[in-house]
Amino acid sequence: MGKIIISTNVTLDGVVQDPDGEEGFERGGWFHQYVGAKDLEDWVARETEEALGVDALLMGRQTSEWFADRMTARNEAEGRVSPEWANRVRSLPKYVVSSTLEDPRWSNVTVLGGDAVKEISELKRKVDGEILVYASYQLVRTLIEQNLADELRLVVFPVVVGTGLRLFDETSDKKPLHLVNTRKIGDGLVFYTYEFVQG
Repeated sequence: MGKIIISTNVTLDGVVQDPDGEEGFERGGWFHQYVGAKDLEDWVARETEEALGVDALLMGRQTSEWFADRMTARNEAEGRVSPEWANRVRSLPKYVVSSTLEDPRWSNVTVLGGDAVKEISELKRKVDGEILVYASYQLVRTLIEQNLADELRLVVFPVVVGTGLRLFDETSDKKPLHLVNTRKIGDGLVFYTYEFVQG
């Protein structure tokens, strides 16, 4: 049985929107603005370790396209992505939830174009290991709402942006979680791991 893990970067007030500033959100770009070199170095090491330990990726169409754009030799050469991390992400089986995607722009992609809840439930039965979800916030909300998510990993950045899309903007009910681990990343980031309490 597969285990779905949501992994994301978030501000102290819960905003996940536009971390790199490329979406044009007026308060975006917080990922690089409030961290030092040691923070980024340790963040990259944690991100790489995480990718090496999973068996598949699950994402929405926009996130899939965002990652495909960044998986280039140029970005690796310019140090924008870790080669070890990029190679792992490229090689992993990727499942993209989309009713419109016809021609995925990178390899090892299976499009889940039907009933998302049903197909993801089947994916959990099929994959024996960890299924990692990056970004994909509409999908993440569905996973949480339908009790399909098993674990939540948050890297909290030391900034309050005051407004923007939050991970938990809307839920139909309370969602209890159990703290599994917490650790410092670099000098200013905090990494939390929670398990969703089912039932």
